Amino acid sequence: MLLVDLFLAGGIVMWPLLGFSVVAIALIVERLVFWVRVNRRQRRVVRDVLRTYPEDFQTSLLKLRQNIDLPIARIFLEALEVDHFPPHAFQLTLEGATQAELPIMRRFNTIFDTITTTAPLLGLLGTVIGLIRSFATLNLGNVGAESAIQVTGGISEALVSTAAGLVVAVFTLFFANIFRGFYRRQIAAIREYGSQLEVLHLSRHEGFRAVLTAVE
Repeated sequence: MLLVDLFLAGGIVMWPLLGFSVVAIALIVERLVFWVRVNRRQRRVVRDVLRTYPEDFQTSLLKLRQNIDLPIARIFLEALEVDHFPPHAFQLTLEGATQAELPIMRRFNTIFDTITTTAPLLGLLGTVIGLIRSFATLNLGNVGAESAIQVTGGISEALVSTAAGLVVAVFTLFFANIFRGFYRRQIAAIREYGSQLEVLHLSRHEGFRAVLTAVE
């Protein structure tokens, strides 16, 4: 009952703050599932693909298709599907596939930013409303128990709404920064693994060209 009482004491701005908190929790859970899946499986999948690609191209494709839910698997798969392209075109394909995955890895960042910015402002709005309510009910000529209760209720609304807005903003900002860190690490990993794939493709392409030259 304490949480319900606090919620009711916070006034009307507690409803949008409640909506923000529900949305934030749902999106945080989705992002946690996404990043846990990526961090647990990506390194193993990429190492297997890079190891088998020079000697067993079809096995590499099969491995990527089995892990199509990983961003780097989709990037590599799109690149390997044009494995016959020369190195420069292969590099452009790899870069284009990477750019296509960036919005997926940055998903919901705008919503997180909106919540962390708007929640404190809603809390401040609740503070203003509570203070207005307190001053409106204050009657200096009649300072009785009823008047004191009304003034106390307005101050309670002001404090509770401010605290609630800060809690929602801080909670969301904490996880948003964690996801930004995962995103930066993922970009660095994609660049590293992409460079290794380009080197292997160049070696494979040069080997094919050498064979064709020898045959001619």
